[in-house]
Amino acid sequence: MLTELRIVNFALIEQLSLQFQSGFTVLTGETGAGKSLLIDAIALLVGGRASTDQIRSGEDEAQIEAAFHLPDTHPLIQRLRLQDIIGQNESELILRRVLSRSGRHRVYVNGSLCPLRVLEDLGGTLVDIHGQHEQQSLLATVEQLDALDAFGRLLELRGRYEQAYRAWKELRTQLDALQRDLADRTRREEILRFQAREIEQAGLFPDEEAKLRQERQRLAHVYRLRELADQAYIELQADEQQAVLTRLGRVGRALAELAQTDQAMSDCERSATEAAIQLKELAGRLRDYAQQLEADPDRQATAEDRLDLIQRLKKKYGGSVEAILAAGREAQGELQLLDNREAKIAELIARHGEEALCLGALAQQLSKKRIDAAKRMTTLMEAELAALKMGQAIFQVSIASDESADGLGPAGHDRVEFLLSSNTGEPPRPLGRVASGGELSRIMLALKTVLAEMDQVPVLVFDEIDTGVGGAVAAAMGTRLRKLGSFHQVFCITHLPQVASQAEHHLLVEKELGGQRTSTSVRALKGMGREEEIARMLGGLVVTKKVRETAAELIAETKGRRSD
Repeated sequence: MLTELRIVNFALIEQLSLQFQSGFTVLTGETGAGKSLLIDAIALLVGGRASTDQIRSGEDEAQIEAAFHLPDTHPLIQRLRLQDIIGQNESELILRRVLSRSGRHRVYVNGSLCPLRVLEDLGGTLVDIHGQHEQQSLLATVEQLDALDAFGRLLELRGRYEQAYRAWKELRTQLDALQRDLADRTRREEILRFQAREIEQAGLFPDEEAKLRQERQRLAHVYRLRELADQAYIELQADEQQAVLTRLGRVGRALAELAQTDQAMSDCERSATEAAIQLKELAGRLRDYAQQLEADPDRQATAEDRLDLIQRLKKKYGGSVEAILAAGREAQGELQLLDNREAKIAELIARHGEEALCLGALAQQLSKKRIDAAKRMTTLMEAELAALKMGQAIFQVSIASDESADGLGPAGHDRVEFLLSSNTGEPPRPLGRVASGGELSRIMLALKTVLAEMDQVPVLVFDEIDTGVGGAVAAAMGTRLRKLGSFHQVFCITHLPQVASQAEHHLLVEKELGGQRTSTSVRALKGMGREEEIARMLGGLVVTKKVRETAAELIAETKGRRSD
């Protein structure tokens, strides 16, 4: 519900702060007092079009702010929480709109700057305004379908259908993707088979490249390597007098004699002996290494070719031998998937057909129940319109069904539209295109009355709903507005005492002259103040004692009906 409204520098309103209660609230006042300004302000807060002309003369900005309290059970609050517009433990929605003469209007939701589309998305889910400035959700065919399903208590069945529809669409998406892939299968398969064969025939192993580079280096310098190995061997052992091992032998003998005299130096002898052993092993290795070194042009060419092959494959499949081998495994895996694709398509086609049958059966159930609900709604609407003195009007709920597979949509295969003929002899046409402003307000009131328990829009606003009516029609309107107040928060601007007297809360809109400026103000009426306003509405310029008594009787009668 709308709990508070604050307006600053908006048209004739200089500054206004109002708090509201649940139920049916009526706004009355002299023509031109500014009653519709309140509706205009609320309309701006749910995405209405803004204009710099709405800013109070002499001011740079106008500000409109409202607080809405939503119960945890309301679906709108769950949507707002999912969109992070309000916190998980919050239930209050604060909307603020600032109009600027520069044209850069601003929107705030719970203190955060937001684009206008956030308010537009809220639209008729938060407030339904009926009158000259309309935000009427029930004029949209999608909303009419939702309203019919709510009226017929079909939401549980529709939920099962929607779940089946999502599963069916997902299968369709998978099937379409597989069939598109199948069309490209031959070309893709040829590419994969070539890649897999090329990598497999290369016969690579992970550390091959490093070994080949090492082998190529050795083969390219075989003569120099042999020369160096021979030179080192000669220095170690070949020269009987000057070889390192010969000289190290003399060192060892000297250290042995030294150790016999001084045991503290015995480790030096061991060190010389160990060094001699290691150098002998090194000399033997150098001799063998030099002997096995031979030039092999054929092997060198083979290594070069092998390295060239690895470089080509690296450019195609990755920067390493490991990446090449991984690409080969991936190609083999995808080939296996391609081989299984036809079987997968056949399986999905069968499943899709089964799902389509279940979906079609649910759609048929929905369609049948919608037809029954449409008949009941039509009967109730005829009674409501007759009570509102539109007995000549014809209201119909049109249900057009496309039972083909292509006709299945997120809500079934039905297209629902509310039709109206307000003049005898004229065929029924879509609701929003045939009703005049006054008629449309009465039709919306009738619809809201019929849908009162199911309609989840929390705030309903009726602007000048009583245009062109009076007497019994006005009383019937008041009764229906009061009834709606049990299910929604209802605001109504009216000039009819029969309507105003049935409200639970009464606000008087007045125009005041302060200094050199005119301003609109609003005050709550109770007791004698309310009787006086109802009497003014009854008697016009002259309010007699009899008129006051009639006003008191109207209010008393309404209180009596509410207590029954």
